[in-house]
Amino acid sequence: MLYSRLLAFGAFAAASLASPLTSTHSIHERRSEIPAGWTRRDVLDRRAILPVKIGLAQSNLDKAADWLHEVSHPSSEKYGKHWTAKQIAEAFAPSEESVRAVKSWLVSAGISESRIKQSQSLSWLHFDATVDEAEDLFKTKYHVFEHISGQPHVACDEYSVPSHLRQHIDIVSPTLHFDTKLGQPDNKRSVSKRDRPGTGRGIGWPGHWNPPKGGWRLPWPHRPTTDLSTCDEYIVPDCLRYLYQFPTNYGANPQNSYGIVEYTPQAYVPSDLDMFFRNFSSRSVGTRPILDSIDGGVVQQTNMSFGYNGESDLDLEYAITLVYPQPVTLYQVGDLVEGASFNNFLDAIDGSYCTYEGGDDPTQDAIYPDPYGGYQGPENCGGYTATKVISTSYAYNEHDLTPFYEMRQCNEYMKLGMMGVSVLYSSGDYGVAGNGGQCINGTGADANYTAPGAAYGRFNPSFPGTCPYVTAVGATQVKNNTDITTSTQPEEACETVIYSGGGFSNVFPIPSYQAAAVKRYLTNYPPPYGADRYNNSGQVRGFPDVSANGANYVIAIDGNFSLVYGTSASSPTFGSILTLINQERLNIGKSSVGFINPTLYANPWVMNDITEGGNQGCGTPGFSAEPGWDPVTGLGTPNYPKMSALFLGLG
Repeated sequence: MLYSRLLAFGAFAAASLASPLTSTHSIHERRSEIPAGWTRRDVLDRRAILPVKIGLAQSNLDKAADWLHEVSHPSSEKYGKHWTAKQIAEAFAPSEESVRAVKSWLVSAGISESRIKQSQSLSWLHFDATVDEAEDLFKTKYHVFEHISGQPHVACDEYSVPSHLRQHIDIVSPTLHFDTKLGQPDNKRSVSKRDRPGTGRGIGWPGHWNPPKGGWRLPWPHRPTTDLSTCDEYIVPDCLRYLYQFPTNYGANPQNSYGIVEYTPQAYVPSDLDMFFRNFSSRSVGTRPILDSIDGGVVQQTNMSFGYNGESDLDLEYAITLVYPQPVTLYQVGDLVEGASFNNFLDAIDGSYCTYEGGDDPTQDAIYPDPYGGYQGPENCGGYTATKVISTSYAYNEHDLTPFYEMRQCNEYMKLGMMGVSVLYSSGDYGVAGNGGQCINGTGADANYTAPGAAYGRFNPSFPGTCPYVTAVGATQVKNNTDITTSTQPEEACETVIYSGGGFSNVFPIPSYQAAAVKRYLTNYPPPYGADRYNNSGQVRGFPDVSANGANYVIAIDGNFSLVYGTSASSPTFGSILTLINQERLNIGKSSVGFINPTLYANPWVMNDITEGGNQGCGTPGFSAEPGWDPVTGLGTPNYPKMSALFLGLG
């Protein structure tokens, strides 16, 4: 199944050797080092109660890639015949055999059946256990670990499960993942003041993700222009329409939908939207996105600066302008205290995901009701509809997270694709380096980052862009001193202020739809680096998949016009184009395009191939843009007439 294949690339690969503690158990997961920032403290108080969760193996994950291929590959007779949420839940529920087998083992080990509860989604079993019981069940030793922030967690270095049950169990918590707080002997929970995470726990806080760069105010008395001859200096909506040959939209389909995801405290400013609309989309003045508030998400208006408003203003000004009058949904995720993560968003659009394979990880994901005084409502599990296209301009470094955490999330994007949802993520702004220009000092999931400014380091790919079930969007720019109305090839890879994120995963194997393109690139244009720089096996996922312009965007921000740069701009632009194609398909009674990667890799001629530029980072020139797919600009930028004709002819 996908789980074992993915973990083969990570630090938590399950060993096949029997544990020395018993001949009937096998090591299921193991870590080689304590994660950075944590210190081992005491052996666990024997009176402590552990809330044990056993994530049961999902059924049919080995078939998932084929099912997604059936509804998304252009040669498939089932193209566009997307699954319902009910069909998805039934297809991936754990088998009755898995439930029976694991329950039988627990009962035989002394955990009475009355203590064992099964989640509503059926995907995990949970029960409270004493430390002695848990250590005996999993042949391990628990310790208290403390983070530099003062937050304690209970964890172990490795754990085992009965050998005959390994295929039925995906994960056990608490174990390696530092995701469970220590229960008190009287079964009461407490959260001390020192447990509170530092300001900016959620991904939306300034400095916690890869925001658009710039924010430089345009000089007075300059005013925005729609002159296409200046698109090399100022990108405005008409520049994008001309570059990618898509029309001004005048219609809307009630079945169509476009979603932009933002993470509190990042928030748009209503007056900024209208300022932008008055100059570039006068009929949109007064338009606001449909607000879906998730886990206390609020469009805050207290912090007014580029760091708090730049991302949301950029995403919504362009998304609304390019698809108007088609409504845009804003998924505003997380409260003003904890914020939120990608998993909190996925919980809200798929209730079963809240508990899938053990649920969220409190070291990465916000927990609600907020224990620190913010949103006190229940965690949003389901209740929100996934739009046909979802664009997110935030990303982690793949190296920041465990392979299991990434695999769990990636499988959810796969399910969304099966339901006809196109999921787009920006690929990053530091070339082959990670957020903030971070590079990796060595191999493996436990390797540290290089020192700031170090000239050498291993390339640091982004996540979720490396997930094979999302469409990762890189960045291009109009060449300097180029008039887009006369040039036959006006764009190149973005090398102004930012560098298009791209490279190769250290976790995910190469998807079948991409294999030929990656092989062609590595054979015809072999990068001048060895395995000490990147995973050059040719067997791992490459990114980005596509690109769109990401330089010199004019936005209205805090009452002024400014220039911004980043794949943060590229993703909502590409998503707008997909939304217009969906509208055309839905107007003639067809389904949404859903997961677009197989179709585009099979038909690269519908893209504008970008063959100039690179994505430097980690003390190197990075990779180079070449004919065909490359790990700088992917397959290239959209050619709307060709893409529209292709997708309208499918299904």
